[in-house]
Amino acid sequence: MTATATTVVSTHDVTRRYGEGDAAVDALRGITLDIAPGQFAAVMGPSGSGKSTLMHIMAGLDKPTSGTVAIAGTDVTNLSDKRLTLLRRHQVGFIFQFFNLLPTLTAEENILLPLQIAGQKPDKEWVDTVIERTGLSDRLDHRPAELSGGQQQRVAIARALISRPAVIFADEPTGNLDSTTSGEILTLLREAVDAYGQTTVMVTHDARAAASADRVLFLADGLIVRDESGKDDGEILATMAQISSS
Repeated sequence: MTATATTVVSTHDVTRRYGEGDAAVDALRGITLDIAPGQFAAVMGPSGSGKSTLMHIMAGLDKPTSGTVAIAGTDVTNLSDKRLTLLRRHQVGFIFQFFNLLPTLTAEENILLPLQIAGQKPDKEWVDTVIERTGLSDRLDHRPAELSGGQQQRVAIARALISRPAVIFADEPTGNLDSTTSGEILTLLREAVDAYGQTTVMVTHDARAAASADRVLFLADGLIVRDESGKDDGEILATMAQISSS
């Protein structure tokens, strides 16, 4: 990883405005934030609070209207599309609510796809470690349609880990799963942080999911209104209720 010693992802006074004039909407209104190496951060907030916009900007999928964003020590705010694509390819992993696997590829081919796209030779020891950790050894020849939702998300997690990115962004990773499977996926994400120091930022509406993180960032009206650590799901639900009613 090429992240600095103190931060993997940082934003400084980031704003994001959609539209112009009277129709303008300020999705983010000045976000300054640092994500430390090996940190598991959850982002929560009411619908329309700006959490998905923040994740997209932090991941280099969208550009801020003003302010700056750095990933792994590189200011990405004004990078060309080509350089930004290359940086994301090597430094960023993604996990999505609906898995986003290629249906014609096997589980193993989906897992190795980021390395193939980047032109990198797989490290067999690391590949074996990731596959074993995600419990997919007996599912490698299966295509997504032959896998359960939980198994598909395990493939997505393995795919995100395989290139050893500086940061993984998880967008509602348990949002399409039942409670038991969600717990298994959260355990996997937690293990990736604890065992491999994998910096992870997760957007979620689920207090149980957020409680598995080291840190919970609460957004409301495009601002971070709370930044808390060590909270259980009950305390997180109480905070969400306070934010939603204020």
